Amino acid sequence: MTDLDWSIEAYDYELPQKLIAQNPVVPRDSSRLMVIESLTHHYYIFRDLPDLLQPEDLLILNNTCVIPARLYGHKTSGAQVEILLLKHITTDSDSWLALVKPGKCFTTGARIEFEPNSSFTCDYKLQATVLATDKETGGRILQFHLPQGVSLLELLDQFGHVPFPPYLKDSQALTEQYQTVYSRVAGAIASPTAGLHFTDELLDKLGQRNIGQAFITLHVGIGTFRPVEVKDITTHNIHSEWVEVSSLTIDKIHQTKAKGGRIIAVGTTVVRAIEAAALANENYDSHKSLIRPFCDYTNIFIYPGYKWRVVDGLITNFHLPRSSLLMLVSAMIGRKRLLSLYQDAIAQQYRFYSFGDAMLILPSARIN
Repeated sequence: MTDLDWSIEAYDYELPQKLIAQNPVVPRDSSRLMVIESLTHHYYIFRDLPDLLQPEDLLILNNTCVIPARLYGHKTSGAQVEILLLKHITTDSDSWLALVKPGKCFTTGARIEFEPNSSFTCDYKLQATVLATDKETGGRILQFHLPQGVSLLELLDQFGHVPFPPYLKDSQALTEQYQTVYSRVAGAIASPTAGLHFTDELLDKLGQRNIGQAFITLHVGIGTFRPVEVKDITTHNIHSEWVEVSSLTIDKIHQTKAKGGRIIAVGTTVVRAIEAAALANENYDSHKSLIRPFCDYTNIFIYPGYKWRVVDGLITNFHLPRSSLLMLVSAMIGRKRLLSLYQDAIAQQYRFYSFGDAMLILPSARIN
């Protein structure tokens, strides 16, 4: 650990544009997999995963489902607008926090009418009024005007579009290819992409090898994908995201640990969910070896120097420069080693970002 590990400039690297994967591989588990051990690393295919883990290990996966969170519309003046829903604000009315384009069109009191997507013919007019500006995100609070008993989530299939990341500029991917095969709980605005490599068949093979599976829910939001922009990363504040770690998953974690198994997180969102639950328990209970169910918002930010509580290993994709995701993985294996592995991945022509290849960090490689 040096001061450089907390400097934003230390998380830059150069990536050839051709290595930004625009489309997923088919089948999903035919992506490449770099496996990181204590002193070495090796190259596999993702479908090899059952042979790379141990019986009694526990995979924890994020079962969030991406919602059609991008909507297009116009003001009463005719000006075209675009919004990206971030999160539901109130339970007694359909108010949402959203990022907006262009911002100057979204003054307080402005009324927006949204257009149904091309797959639907809809007689209903979906409208919203701008209530306020959110200083933390630069977004707007929008009040949607809906029929009695109808929620916005129920209308998103008619009016919304699944928001692919902006670096997917030439993608022919189907929206279902941006969902994990085990997605169940609607609420994310981006996919937990480490899970995109799994197929139902691969999950079955893992089960046959006595490698357990458990689920958390973290609705991926702006906190996960917004870049770190401060020079000293320790001063970065992550926008909160909703998390649920159930009693069933907690029980499986305890059982795995008791048998000597290892906790392998599938994606950085799972890491943040499990470690947030552990940190909440430290503030709640003196028995710090335990982890309790957790259902709340979290803004946990993991970077080098972090003390690991529960997670032993990690499956993750290759992340953007200067991202909080890159810093989280650096906390597990060290920044210098991670960036060296990224240079090797570039030399080996690995595919990067959401539809790219994956990395398995085994517990032997974790630095604390």
